[in-house]
Amino acid sequence: MIPLAALPTLNATLNGVSALLLAAGFLCIRRRKVGAHRACMISACLASGLFLASYLVYHYHVGSVRFMGQGWVRPAYFAILASHTVLAAAVPPLALLTLARALRGRFDRHARLARVTLPIWLYVSVTGVIIYIMLYHLFPPA
Repeated sequence: MIPLAALPTLNATLNGVSALLLAAGFLCIRRRKVGAHRACMISACLASGLFLASYLVYHYHVGSVRFMGQGWVRPAYFAILASHTVLAAAVPPLALLTLARALRGRFDRHARLARVTLPIWLYVSVTGVIIYIMLYHLFPPA
């Protein structure tokens, strides 16, 4: 069993892995490597799903974690957090709908939606790692 205190690091790792898989999947489809694209994107969905489960378990037990940074970094952190949070709420339905369209062979509709889903999902994954670094390493809770 993973200790509760290790979950933020696991969450950031899963976010980072998701971001790398999304970028790799994008590069694969641009190079017409459909099988590799499919593997990357399904793996990104799995990594994000594991992240979401771990995130919910952690915050169920711990609640919210206070950001300790002061000065100019405080509004910068909250701006990143706010945009991350709003967009993170959109990722699960967008990702699932994009995936469903691909699995049903509706590639025209899949590609149109993926052009919206990918940048949002990538932003959320990368900013998740940034938030983790700021919250737990640069300005750790007391």
